[in-house]
Amino acid sequence: MYRHILVPLDGSELAGALLAQAVEFARALGARITFFTMVEDYGATQEGALMRTLSPERFETEMKRQASAILSKATEAAQAAGLTCDAVVRVGSEAYVQIIEVARDKGCDLIYMASHGRRGLKALMLGSQTQKVLTHSPLPVFVAKAAPLRGNDMTA
Repeated sequence: MYRHILVPLDGSELAGALLAQAVEFARALGARITFFTMVEDYGATQEGALMRTLSPERFETEMKRQASAILSKATEAAQAAGLTCDAVVRVGSEAYVQIIEVARDKGCDLIYMASHGRRGLKALMLGSQTQKVLTHSPLPVFVAKAAPLRGNDMTA
């Protein structure tokens, strides 16, 4: 069965609901978890490039703070359940590529994700990251049906 699960998180309410499910799933399997979050390459935008130029320390500190808030809640939940876990942050612009690369680099054997629940034409037009991971990943991908819980925003 699965021994090392990658759980990508974005700090949303949906990710908060996914976190609880992923921890329980890993606990039931006796698997370890690697949590992953990607910080958008804000520095590649004009506004971000200006901020990085004017205040590089503040720019870097803010990016790290956001990622740390997401991952610290995740690692606390896993550790409370007695799981071995790791946390990875990467800067990038295509989340699905980063998810697949981190899973490979960390030796994961399953990617555990949620879908935002878009259907039909809207899902095709918006280009779900989950759909892209499903399409491109050489690893199995478990897509959980996680309903956002009010007050469960991971960055709060």
